[in-house]
Order: sequence, then C-alpha cells, then structure tokens
Amino acid sequence: MQAEPLLRIEGLRVVVGARGRQHEVVCGVDLDVAKGEVIGLVGESGSGKSLTALAIMRLLLPSALASEGRIVFDGVDLMQLPRRAMNERRGRDIAMIFQDPLTALNPAIPVGRQLYDSIRAHQPLGRRAAMAHAEELLHLVGIAHSRERARAYPHELSGGMRQRVMTALAVASGPELLIADEPTTALDVTVQAQIMAMLDRIRRELAISCCSSATTSTS
Repeated sequence: MQAEPLLRIEGLRVVVGARGRQHEVVCGVDLDVAKGEVIGLVGESGSGKSLTALAIMRLLLPSALASEGRIVFDGVDLMQLPRRAMNERRGRDIAMIFQDPLTALNPAIPVGRQLYDSIRAHQPLGRRAAMAHAEELLHLVGIAHSRERARAYPHELSGGMRQRVMTALAVASGPELLIADEPTTALDVTVQAQIMAMLDRIRRELAISCCSSATTSTS
C-alpha cells in the first residue's frame, strides 16, 4: 500500500483583486510531496510560483484569495484550519525561505535575536539553551564566527549571508516540510551554487521534505 504524501495540493486556485473584479492567477495546481522528497516548481516570472507557496503557508495578502482546492499536510487540510492552529503549525511543521531576505528579516533586530525569538516561540527551551541553539543554527548554515554574527543586523550582512540566516530561521524548529521561494534570487552565480549546496546538505542532514521554486528565462 502506497503511503500518503506529506503534502498534497488538489485543484488549488488563487484569485486577486476586489470582489467582482477578481482575476484568477493560479489555475488548478495539483502537487504531491512525499516524505523526504524534493520537488521543484519551475516557471516564468509571474506564473504563480510564489502565490502557490504563500497559499500553502496561508500567508496570502488580503488582496489575494485561495478560492478553491485543498492543501492537505500530514492528513490535515490547512485551508480549513482555524487561524490559531495554523499559526502553531507554521514554522514548527512547515517553514518557508522567502525570496527577499532583506524584507523578510526585521531590520531593527539582530539576526541572533530573531533566531532566538523563533526558537522560544516553538520549543520549550530556556534563554541560554535557546541562544546556544541560535548560534548552532548559524554554524549549521555555514556562517563562521556565529557568536559574533548573531549580533549583526540584517543590513550588515551580504545577500548570501542573509539567505543563510533565513534558512536557519526556517529550520530552527525542525519542520517536516521546507518551502524555498526562489532562494537564490538576486545572488551572483557563485553564491547561488553555494546556497543550493547548503540547502541540499541541510535538508539531507535534517531529513526534511523540500519544495523549491525557480524562474525560467523567457529568452
């Protein structure tokens, strides 16, 4: 008997715009991600990859709506979950690496503190243990001198370093599924290769399923 996938999307449709003037931008997506599997979403810019990722996380802006379909994670339809229950699953069971870490990270808080707050929100760790775990996560994603880097603000880090911090935040609570929304956007080719190798290493070490997106060239 074949095991049920960790994530199953059936007939997902997303519309944007005000009521009566809505436009369908995601049209009937079907997708399965098995435990331990890596799936890639590839398409042109504007094809709906990011909206699909945000719909899975239930982080669509108010102007967008998942109008139809089912998003079943570990046997539970996320679209039917109460907001509080979804908040508990987000970060703990399903996590996302956003396309632009500079806007996703809080510019006013050191990156180590942001990791610390995420850890404390989902795990029963004391202050010292949580901060030690934050430094371990920075080391895990390949950031040297993690204790010193933990005190840095996002704008003090390079684009590649910020994306590593975003990855550390995403895996901080040991999620089963990692969604990476074009994680190498705006990075040079060498750094892109480093980030992809780091993501592959981490998802293998932590046995995480992964759904990652990438944009194809229109030329």
